[in-house]
Amino acid sequence: MITIGCAGFPVPATRYFQELLFVEVPDTHVAQPGTGTLRRWRREAPPGFTFSLVAPREAGQEGFRASKVLDAALRNLDAVARDLDAQIFVFTSPPEFAATRANKAAVAELLGTVRRRVARVVWEPPPSWDAGDAHRLAQQAGATAARDPLAQGVTEAAFAYYRLPGPAGHKSRYEDPAIERLAGLAAGAAHEHAIYVFANVDMFTDARRLTLALEPS
Repeated sequence: MITIGCAGFPVPATRYFQELLFVEVPDTHVAQPGTGTLRRWRREAPPGFTFSLVAPREAGQEGFRASKVLDAALRNLDAVARDLDAQIFVFTSPPEFAATRANKAAVAELLGTVRRRVARVVWEPPPSWDAGDAHRLAQQAGATAARDPLAQGVTEAAFAYYRLPGPAGHKSRYEDPAIERLAGLAAGAAHEHAIYVFANVDMFTDARRLTLALEPS
């Protein structure tokens, strides 16, 4: 199963729901969306639509270590998850978060703890971390390490979460050869389920292009 979506709604939600079946909600990284907004999204989303929630920034700010501040933020995230029936939490790392033994232990402990709250936990390591090491750390905690499949290849995990930040950063778009290569990687991977999340400026267009590239000819 291959699921394709964007990091946020780059077009009005009503149009988005007509085209794609997944969205990663970045709003929860900095604040809790209003109840009215959440209920509208849930009401307008088609059957089978999936929401993932970006975990509060307090996680990274606290170095992924337990604290009262982080616990309160996660309780707020739980409330949003209930409103949207979201089953995926995504933890992002600040770029300066170094791959030290202490930091690895903190990430593993937090991911394992959060795994008891939600069906799937995804952790995106900083670009400086080795993708293989991050994958093994997350897997041991019962979680999934996100990666860019074009830059770091695919994993052999049953469930994979791939984030596509743009070939040269957020303001760049993927050219046709990159979309074709991505479609080949997606079609050839042996995952039970893989989610591909575009996070670049042309995310909606690129997500639709990948969707079309994967359709049977």
